[in-house]
Amino acid sequence: MHPLVLHSLPPAPIDSSFPPTPKPYSTLSPLPHNSFATTIRELKTAKLHGFAASASPSNPKTKTQKQDDDYHTTLKALNSKGRFPRRSLGQHYMLNGSINEQLVGAADVKEGDVVLEIGPGTGSLTNVLVNVGAAVLAIEKVLQEDFTRCHIRSHMSLIMEGRSFVESQRAKVVANIPFNISTDVVKQLLPMGDMFSEVVLLLQEEAALRLVDPSLRSSEYRPINIFVNFYSDPEYKFKVPRTNFFPQPKVDAAVVAFRLKQALDYPRVSSTKSFFSMVNSAFNGKRKMLRKTLQHICPPTEIEAALSEVGFQTTSRPEELALEDFVKLHNLISKP
Repeated sequence: MHPLVLHSLPPAPIDSSFPPTPKPYSTLSPLPHNSFATTIRELKTAKLHGFAASASPSNPKTKTQKQDDDYHTTLKALNSKGRFPRRSLGQHYMLNGSINEQLVGAADVKEGDVVLEIGPGTGSLTNVLVNVGAAVLAIEKVLQEDFTRCHIRSHMSLIMEGRSFVESQRAKVVANIPFNISTDVVKQLLPMGDMFSEVVLLLQEEAALRLVDPSLRSSEYRPINIFVNFYSDPEYKFKVPRTNFFPQPKVDAAVVAFRLKQALDYPRVSSTKSFFSMVNSAFNGKRKMLRKTLQHICPPTEIEAALSEVGFQTTSRPEELALEDFVKLHNLISKP
């Protein structure tokens, strides 16, 4: 039994709304065995719609052989699979094994944890996860049109059902993902706080900083920032210089840990769908006043009154409001 590769179903229209809507089922098939794709045996095989899921080594004391993640080892692994990194798709492979160890450490992965890895590549990060005793579900082929169609919840439920967990225990996500799908990954995973406790991602540094600590009244403040803080507590962990990747990107990277909230901890809104619809509408007219961008929800006079009640001027713009301010505004102007 081998680690798994995910093949998505035929393309469907991409939903870019907040929060993301459920995607169609996908199918799984095994990767060819090689030294980088560690076999995973501990978890009993579970079947759903014809695919199998598996986890960490049957003997937790047996460690997989550690590879030297230098340039030549990575290139050899890629050649053995007939793969060629494509910069246009944001594909950059890790050369430094210590970075993988720090990535796993940032998620505080322990023996017995269930971990979702997105885009295992040469398997160097997978090896580190397995070596600490984690049960790993690795999803391959993580281009935008593939990942956004993965039915992650179904696959993870299958894994979780095959293990003995206390009711409160949740899985984790640890991944070095292509830079150009980072927003899609964040949008898909962060609302899954009932299943994941931590989502630790290696991202383009600029994106990492923008997601974790955006400044109000700046051009970097966007709906994704409201989304991230609604569903999680993000933390910038450490910077990863571009020299640690092949091919070397033009920018540095950074690791961000998102500690996911559970439903009881979400800000209180009457409807998350209408809340994020309002947030998106508010930012549609960047630099436009909220009384104009939200007038399809209620008359401008009601929006002005709500803004005053929240403590803002009637001429306020979206980049002036923090998450809690948007929550208060939504609860004042949304219709039951």
